[in-house]
Amino acid sequence: MRLTSGSAGGIPLEVPKNVTRPTQDRVKQAIFNMLGDLVADARVLDVFSGSGALGLECLSRGAASALLIEQDRAACDVIRKNITKTRLESAAVRQGDVFKMLPQMAGQGSAVFDLVFADPPYANKPGEEDLSLKLAQMPDLQSLVAPGGSLILECRATRHGLEDWSPWEMVRDREYGSTRILWLRKR
Repeated sequence: MRLTSGSAGGIPLEVPKNVTRPTQDRVKQAIFNMLGDLVADARVLDVFSGSGALGLECLSRGAASALLIEQDRAACDVIRKNITKTRLESAAVRQGDVFKMLPQMAGQGSAVFDLVFADPPYANKPGEEDLSLKLAQMPDLQSLVAPGGSLILECRATRHGLEDWSPWEMVRDREYGSTRILWLRKR
């Protein structure tokens, strides 16, 4: 895996072992082609960050800042190594459970983001909770997104068409093999 464009384009990234499902380069490229100029100067939040690839890609392409949240300690260590390797110093890493940290951040009222990237673990078996839908419906997440800001949500392609993503406006819904990318905009 590598950064695909910008000031750190081409730099390979380390990937945490056994705890992540990295977004493929072709999917990442498609996401950033969709977003175009929205990345420049954006304040970015990358949750379920894994290697930090999406947040770092934003910084490489001119985002103002990126906060990367990941629960796994070893993955956070990998993210820090990737920040050092890419020299994208306006990235910050926080370790913790996304569903606990977002309410804390919303309660502080200080952080507002233009772009939020989320690649939560997929529900693989019947009866498992769909974290994508749970995250998108969190009022605390919505309060952290600037008016007109966007949530780029990665989920399993097989769940197509069954969800109610309100109060977000659906901008795009694309599938790439088993991966589904949703671009949702705050109304």
